[in-house]
Order: sequence, then structure tokens, then C-alpha cells
Amino acid sequence: MRKKFKQRFDRIKLNTKFTGLTILITVIPIAFLAGVLFYNMEKNVVDEHMRYMEYKMNQSENHVSTGMDSLSMSTQFFLADEQMKQILIRAKNEQELTTQELLEFQQNDIKNLERLVNNNPLLYSVRIYAENNNVQEMMPILYNNARMYHLEWAKEQCITGWHFGYYDTTYSSLIVNQEDALVGLVTSIEDFQNGTLGVIEANMKMETMFPGLYEEHAGEWSFLIDAKGNLLYGSNRPEDADSIAPNIVEYVENHTDDTNTLYRKVGKNKYVISYLEVPNMGVTLVETQDITEAVQSVYRSRTVFILVMILVLIGLSFLINRIIMQMLRQFYTILDTIYEVQDGNLSARISVQSYDEMGELAEQLNTMLERIQKLMEENIAREVLAKNSQIRALQNQINAHFIYNVLETIKMMAEIDGKFEISDAITSLGKLLRYSMKWASGNVKLEDELEYIRNYVALMNLRYDFKVFLSLQLPDILMDQEIPKMSLQPIVENAILHGIEPLSEDTTIYIKGWMEAEVCIVEITDAGCGMTEEQLEKLRTKLAGKVDANGGKGNGIGLKNVQDRIQMAFGAKYGLMIASKEGCYTKVAIRLPRNTMRDRVI
Repeated sequence: MRKKFKQRFDRIKLNTKFTGLTILITVIPIAFLAGVLFYNMEKNVVDEHMRYMEYKMNQSENHVSTGMDSLSMSTQFFLADEQMKQILIRAKNEQELTTQELLEFQQNDIKNLERLVNNNPLLYSVRIYAENNNVQEMMPILYNNARMYHLEWAKEQCITGWHFGYYDTTYSSLIVNQEDALVGLVTSIEDFQNGTLGVIEANMKMETMFPGLYEEHAGEWSFLIDAKGNLLYGSNRPEDADSIAPNIVEYVENHTDDTNTLYRKVGKNKYVISYLEVPNMGVTLVETQDITEAVQSVYRSRTVFILVMILVLIGLSFLINRIIMQMLRQFYTILDTIYEVQDGNLSARISVQSYDEMGELAEQLNTMLERIQKLMEENIAREVLAKNSQIRALQNQINAHFIYNVLETIKMMAEIDGKFEISDAITSLGKLLRYSMKWASGNVKLEDELEYIRNYVALMNLRYDFKVFLSLQLPDILMDQEIPKMSLQPIVENAILHGIEPLSEDTTIYIKGWMEAEVCIVEITDAGCGMTEEQLEKLRTKLAGKVDANGGKGNGIGLKNVQDRIQMAFGAKYGLMIASKEGCYTKVAIRLPRNTMRDRVI
């Protein structure tokens, strides 16, 4: 045995174990501190870029807010121009203007509106498109209806509202600049009497309202998400935007934190994503920054640190020498005793040779061996007791069979003599006896339990001058419901002895059943003498286990037994519920989980 142990021991030498232990003790705090250090370094890098993106998004929000206010105010100013509204009304009603009226309108109103637009550096243009073509066009303010359809947004089903990324195509590229993308607010001009007179288009360059889409900064780019889910890019769109943007959109849509800035890995790169929802415009501005290189620099520093620490630990491992062999003496003793136990000698004990940790381990192992030996002896005793119980149960079953056979003989004798009432009574008694001795499981079908109750009531009717009738109102689906054996009999017995017998008159016991979700309820009701509130409360207290149910008289002992069996089988939320009214009735409801006996063998 010692030789076998030495062969195993030689495979892992003590100096190797001690070296491993030393390295482990050294590595754990260093690895923890290094992990915290590099985690904080990475977090600081990410937080710094997130703060930058939040600052940048705040600037973008100011640009958007300023641009929206400028376009909205310009639109409202144009809507308030009564002279322009009169010109549009006359155009809609096809009333011609004189040359003098046109000149005055152009010199006064048109020039004022043009100066308003030119004095606002944020605006690209503000244009009015008449409802029809019966208007004299006056660039750059007033246009006929046909001119509007040169623009891309005019082809949409609903032209009012915000439009993004379209170009000025009212005239050819020789007359107007068609290179700058525009964002415009289109508003309908309405009159109470004449209806729609035209539309106002107030617009500015996309670069003015959304500068982030056009600023060229390394690793940074932006895009818009419109109400239809379309993505609008600016000039800083990267080549792989079509593959990256959908993932970013998904992160933004699923983001539930309070902050609108997040850090995510998209593909192989790491991004800080900041977004701004503009409900009034129906768009979301998304600005991203690729911080892969900044994070990778932290990872590279971490890798260099790990390599250096590995070299240091390897150097330290060569400095460790042999461990004092005296420490092995107690260890050998412990291992030899363990081998004896494995061979079946549970009485083997370890000789304690030291008072260090190994000696304490030996004492604890001795205590454990004593407990194991004691537990095995107790287990053997329990198995013997179980076998004896099975033998006694078999003997009782044999006795019950003998009694049942004798009852069958008496039954045949009664039938021969024409004593059919006695024969029926013996038949019911035999069925009760057969049901009682059939005990393959603690639970039975509800159908079998009800058959037992029928026979029980039939026998009880032989004792009294009055009759007890059974009314069963249970659906067929509950007939295979699992229920603890002999759980209905104590309830019916209590109903007869304590509820019906004091009245001594014919009555009926009602047994109903139904389902509530996944709960089966069986209710037994007797029209007996009932209970007072004090008696009912005392019985409920006894069922709850607050009063000793083993002593005293009354019907609580049998019901408490049924309650305990149900809760042991199915759980504490199931069991008995009792209601009663003095002089009227007593009702006991059994709550059981819906569980069938189809797969059980009784």
C-alpha cells in the first residue's frame, strides 16, 4: 500500500505542489489588483469618450432646436402676411391682378419677405406655392403650384410636415444650387372661407441643422433615422455604414437606460453611440465614435503586464526548494487509513501523531468515520424495521383475506335463505374491507373513493331508523382525480354522527365537484344541525394546528388527519375549508391540485 502511494506521489512532487501553491497565492491578489486597474483604465477611456459624445450631442441639440425655431418662426411670419393671403385668395378664385397691383405687391410685400429671409443666416429659403397656377411667380418667394412638383417631397402622399435630405430642384442646376441637401418644414396655408390657399416651404441646409452629419473627425460619423425607419447620411458616411448602422439602430431602439449615450461592440469594433430623439420632427439623430484603438491600447498594456508577470512568476518558482518531509508523516498515516476504509474496514481509525493542521485533519476524519459508521448502523436498523413492517402488513393482508372469504360464505348462506337485505349488507361490508386492504399507494381515484362512500352510507343506514341519501354532482372529468385514500370517509362520518344523527330524520348528503383553473374542489354538504360560530372557529383553529388535535373529543381529530395528509401529499396551499350555520348545514370543501391517476397503478 505504501509503495502504491509512493508511485502516485512521485507523479506530483511536493516541490511542484508547493510551487503551485506559492504561485497561486501570489497570482490571486496580483490578478485581482491588475484586473481592477485595467478595468478602471478601460472604463475611464470609455467614460471620457462618452462625456465627449454627450457634449457633442448637446451642441447638436442646440443646433436642431435653433434650426426648428428659425423655420417655425419664419413660417408663422409668412402665415401672418395678410397681403400675401389676399393675393393667394384672388389667385385661387382666378381673379386677375393689374400690372400696378403686381408691381406694388412685389416692391412692398415680396421685398420685405425677401429681406427677412436674407437677414437670417440659418435659412436657405422660404417659399410660397399657390394652390393653382393662376399666380405670377416672384422669385425667390412666390411660385405657382406646378413649380412645387419639381421638388422630391411634393411627390409624397402627405406633403405637410418635415422633409429631410432633398435638393433644390425648382429650377435647373444653372439657376439654383442642387448640391446641398436640405431640411424643410412644409405648412399648409388655410383660409376659413376659401380653404387651402397653398403651402409654405421653409428650409435650411442639412449641414446647418445637423452639422454632425458633415463634420470630418477621425472615427466619428452620424446619421438620421426618420419616422419610416429610413437612414439618412451626411458627407462623413463611412464605407461600411450599411453593415454597421442597422446594428446601431437596434441598440438604440432597445436601449432603456436614462442616458442617451451608450457603449457597444458592433462587429469587431467598439463604438460610443449617442442619440437624440426629436419628437416634433419625427427623427432620431445618431452620432457615433469608433474608440476601438483607444480600448485596444488598454488591452495591449494589459497583455504586456501579463507577460511580464508570467516571467516573474517563473523566476520565483525556481527559487522554491524542498518542503520539510516531516510534514508528510501524518499525511501518510491518514492516507493509509483511508485505503483501509475503502477496503471495507469502517472501524479503522487514524493515529494522531501531531497537533498541527494535519493532526487536526486526522481528528476530524476520525470523527467523520465514527459518524459514517453510526449512520450505516442506523440505516441497517431502519431497513430491518421496514422489512418487519412489510411482513406484518402481509400478515394483516392475509388475515383480511380470510375475513373477506368468511363474509363471502355468509353472504351465500343469506342468499340461499332469501335474506337478501343481509346479503346486500355483507356485500357492502366486503367491498369496504376489500377497499381498505388494497394499499399500493397512499392516493386513489376519486371514483374509487366515492364508491367506498356509497358502501359506507349503505352500512350506516342499517344502524338508524332514518335514511341518509347521497347526491353526487361531479363531472366525469374528475373521476380520475388523485385524492388521498380514506379522505372522504371521515368527513361523511362526521356529517352523519355530528350533523344528522342528532336530528334523527331522513336527509341528504350532497357531494359536488368542480374545477377552478388548475384546482379541483370537492364539496361535502349535510343539512344537519350545523355548528355555532364558537364551535366553527375552534374547529378551524384545530385544523390550523394551533390546538393539539390528539386529545379531547369532537370531530376535529379525523378532519385534522385528512388535512395533514392532503398537505403532506400536495402542499400547504391545499386542504380543507369549512363553513357552517347553526341549525342549517355544515359544508366541507377539499382543495386539491388537478392531478389524475391515469399513470398510477393501484
